[in-house]
Amino acid sequence: MPSASVYDKEGTKIDTLDLSQKLFGQEPNASVIHQYLRAYLANQRQGTVKKKGRSEVRGSGAKPWRQKGTGRARAGTRTSPIWVGGGRAFAPQMRDYRIAIPKKVKRLALASALSSKARDNKITILDQISVEAPKTKIMAGLLGKLKIRGSKIVFLFEGIDENLCKSGRNIRGLVLKRASLVNPYDLFNSDFLIMTREALKTVEEVFAR
Repeated sequence: MPSASVYDKEGTKIDTLDLSQKLFGQEPNASVIHQYLRAYLANQRQGTVKKKGRSEVRGSGAKPWRQKGTGRARAGTRTSPIWVGGGRAFAPQMRDYRIAIPKKVKRLALASALSSKARDNKITILDQISVEAPKTKIMAGLLGKLKIRGSKIVFLFEGIDENLCKSGRNIRGLVLKRASLVNPYDLFNSDFLIMTREALKTVEEVFAR
């Protein structure tokens, strides 16, 4: 049974919690992980870049001058890419990069990510946290007491806590998210995972079904 240590706000270990076998005790599936990450990164692309080709720029389709006898280079249209104001050769077009993946694959990828963190003892449970004022010093001090500093960290909390978010947004490598919004990419792109007790409860209720 996978487990994680629980710490108070002073960085003292106070308990050990058993974690859901369905979410934290699975064998990571490399194929599913690759499938999810490929789709996730592709879905971040906007695909809105657009340039006009020679058929789209404004200009006459008439031949500028006759083919021979003028002493100038041959030209067939004013919209040629080699002319000033002409269309762009091989112009990029708007496109949709999205890749759809089944919900079960997403869930399995998340279980693989959480299980990998649990297996490497990279999960820390915080008993509770209360930030009365938005101060970076408070969050930095907490990470120092937990001896988690200078690494990529995902911090999951429950509810809406504006002070907590503002306290952590200036700390490099720290990503704060509501527990219900966690995704495998953030977990694979981090070194440590910190969760409050309430966040852990939400993760298991939402994703372990």
